[in-house]
Amino acid sequence: MPGLTRRSAEWSLLVIVILVLMGVFAHRFRVVQGQGELAAIKTTLGALRTALVLDHLHTAVVAGGQSVATTQRNPFLLLDHVPANYAGVLGDVQPEAVSPGKWVFDAYCACIGYAPLYPYATDGAGDVPMVWFLISAPPGPLHITPLHAYRWQGELIN
Repeated sequence: MPGLTRRSAEWSLLVIVILVLMGVFAHRFRVVQGQGELAAIKTTLGALRTALVLDHLHTAVVAGGQSVATTQRNPFLLLDHVPANYAGVLGDVQPEAVSPGKWVFDAYCACIGYAPLYPYATDGAGDVPMVWFLISAPPGPLHITPLHAYRWQGELIN
């Protein structure tokens, strides 16, 4: 090959291999980031659901006791420590001002919302600015259910 020595061909091949490996690594890194965020979302939802059940049991045992969650429906108030990524009540904080990775409570609809830190992980290429969960009051403890069938890297968030 004119102008292309064996050494430059070897270096070119090495550069191509490195670029391919970097691309694979970047893709896997984004997948792991998304999985980590999903685990954090599920952990927070689990803590909130547990707090609602414990509040319901405490209210049932203490006759005439008034539940914080029943009057305000904000499950974050039932936790021993409010998570560091809890931005507050919607109204005090506007939805467009919620930083990625933060939770909010909307008293108007009795919902909690989460602004994804890595929106590319939500199916639909990140077109969901916030993931919302409804706090409903069936008989028994309050329940937290997704407002829509949100999918996170193919997995249903519930």
